[in-house]
Amino acid sequence: MQLFLDTTDVAVLKDLAMTGLVDGVTTNPTLIAKSGRPMLQVIAEICAAIEGPVSAEVAAMDTAGMLDEGRKLASIAPNVVVKVPLTRDGLIATREFAHEGIATNVTLCFSAAQALLAAKAGATYISPFIGRLDDHGADGMDLIVEIRAIYDNYDFDTEILAASIRGPAHVTTAALAGADCATIPPDVFNALFKHPLTERGLDQFMSDWAKTGQSIL
Repeated sequence: MQLFLDTTDVAVLKDLAMTGLVDGVTTNPTLIAKSGRPMLQVIAEICAAIEGPVSAEVAAMDTAGMLDEGRKLASIAPNVVVKVPLTRDGLIATREFAHEGIATNVTLCFSAAQALLAAKAGATYISPFIGRLDDHGADGMDLIVEIRAIYDNYDFDTEILAASIRGPAHVTTAALAGADCATIPPDVFNALFKHPLTERGLDQFMSDWAKTGQSIL
């Protein structure tokens, strides 16, 4: 499964990219607003730091506006993925972007029926929001399972990008459910490395090694 970082913090992104485990980046209007910087500049910097796909979201709500903004965003760098909302206008724009060879990430997906329409429109990625469904009393992971079954039934090329990830458990269950990608905040990415038994075992190993008085070098 591909791991994307959900951030606009270029310094944090560059640091985590050094692991070699970051496959791409997603952004949204909220993250851009928090950055306090011009959107086009932020996206350009991220694209220069990461070779993988970088999702940049349109702000227009009508098809014509989405197409104009999406083309502008796509011109920033070849790895930009234009992010559009899962609305009627958004899917019409997605269809046109597919014809033009522009990659898309259809966001704010909360049902399998929506995901089906996005795939038929030619979306490159579909972003089901797991955590937000959990917040409303549903099991967000059930949506991943349903979308996976539908896409496999009809051989859709659209990749499932699990979003609204709240912790390492979400990453694990999304992988088990068959998500192609997961986009996660930096703190969750860092948490994936950790387990108390790993730390406890390492402390024991280092203590025993120190007692030997040896050096490998």
